[in-house]
Amino acid sequence: MKSNGLSLHHPFAFWAGTAAIVAGVLAHIPMFVCASHMGYRMVGMETDAMMLAGMAMIPIGLLLAAYGLMPRMARLRASTGARGGLHFHVADGIPLNRQHWYLVAVLVVALTIDVMKPATLGFVMPGMTREYELAKQSAGLLAFVALTGTTVGSVLWGVIADRFGRRATILLSALMFIGTAICGAMPSFNWNLAMCFLMGASAGGLLPITFTLMAEMIPAAHRGWLLVALGGLGNSAGYLVAAWAASLLEPHYGWRVLWLLGLPTGAIIILLSRLLPESPRFLATNGLHAEARAVLAKFAGVVDADDGAAADHGPGGDHGPVGMRALLQGGYGPLTIGMGVAGVAWGLVNFGFLLWLPTNLRAMGMDAATATSLLAKSALFALPGTLVVIWLYHSWSTVKTLVTFIGLSCASLLGFFLLGYAGIASTAAMVVATVALLVSASGVIATLIPYASEIYPVHLRATGSGVIAAGSKLGGILGAGFGVVGLFGNVALAALVIALPMAIAALLLARNGIDTRGRRLEEIQGLVGEAAAPAR
Repeated sequence: MKSNGLSLHHPFAFWAGTAAIVAGVLAHIPMFVCASHMGYRMVGMETDAMMLAGMAMIPIGLLLAAYGLMPRMARLRASTGARGGLHFHVADGIPLNRQHWYLVAVLVVALTIDVMKPATLGFVMPGMTREYELAKQSAGLLAFVALTGTTVGSVLWGVIADRFGRRATILLSALMFIGTAICGAMPSFNWNLAMCFLMGASAGGLLPITFTLMAEMIPAAHRGWLLVALGGLGNSAGYLVAAWAASLLEPHYGWRVLWLLGLPTGAIIILLSRLLPESPRFLATNGLHAEARAVLAKFAGVVDADDGAAADHGPGGDHGPVGMRALLQGGYGPLTIGMGVAGVAWGLVNFGFLLWLPTNLRAMGMDAATATSLLAKSALFALPGTLVVIWLYHSWSTVKTLVTFIGLSCASLLGFFLLGYAGIASTAAMVVATVALLVSASGVIATLIPYASEIYPVHLRATGSGVIAAGSKLGGILGAGFGVVGLFGNVALAALVIALPMAIAALLLARNGIDTRGRRLEEIQGLVGEAAAPAR
């Protein structure tokens, strides 16, 4: 059996593992159905033999599926030293075609599912809190554990994708996502915490890998705007699907059904897998030129012969330095630090400063209705900002767009610092500051991961994108911690503390960033190497 670009190690093992995972999840459904007369409340119910068997089948199925998905590593290692490359400029110079749009559609679905799960957390929290009779601190622990899972998953899956391939990693992540759907049938809160961590870890990897695969497959002229649009569309669709599912299903089946949706949503990715190719750049970098040529022919129609000039090799040989330490070497060091700091600062804004803003506005003398209305209007005004980001990233400059929005975020925070320090509660001033922060912060996250997926070489691209994505989640974890110690209770202090790393990130990227607009990935890699040459 052939996948798109690389044969499965053992197709039977993959499909048997998939079936075992699905069966393991389905084994939890009877207990869920039995709880229907109690409003689907399962707290305190004893785990029966079928559920225990289902729990055992899921990890066994994951191991089987992983064995079937992973390419023959001996073959990869044996062919890594092969010389010669492919003319990727052939694929970079063609217009978008049907195959590209198929890929975009599948990746939008994957990213929607990735965003859907953390968005669902807000909808399950009230019902879970009531059923388990949780204190606010315990309920907040669930969000903390889920964010920690996505942080770990972003890094882990990025590393795996650079070792085993983008397609295999997306499918394995989706299978793990299906398995963690049993979170919806856990009778105790502690089991929910464990499953929520694993669910976050499985979903966290989809974000960097989808951007990595998109960057390596889309023609250079369209890569930038499609990457930013992918992020904007995937985020919006994820929140919409989560809200729609909650409004449609939760009133009838309780909060647990929202977690059980992991089975059908993860299965969608598996069913669409035939439209998901392996990256030809990954294949060529690992010496699998015949497979890379087959994928290129499917997308570009014409493929040049090997000539040794076009493969995406790192500066240290066929691959160059590998592992996360390599992200801090040469010209990639300042870029990784700058993007990582920007990601952490964005997480502090999104999961800390903005969450506490309604409370702080009321503390500054604004009534609750006005504060809520202000934030709603600010969010509405910020929506067109996504289109502006796409246009700037595509038509002006990728790195200048990223730096501009980081700088605007810093300026907006300084505006809040001045308002808080002076004790000004002007509604008009707060609207301006809030809109500016929402627009600029949205611009930062919309361009940060796309830029990371363009700037790193093939053998580090998924790892680098995963680390930067993890930075934004780490900012959320720090934001939760800072909220507990009371930092966000002081608008002026919180704004100043977050503005400082924003300013550092802007300076690092302005000084060391490379404009990727319209450039081939191989050309970008060469420019980063040239920028670091004087330092060596």
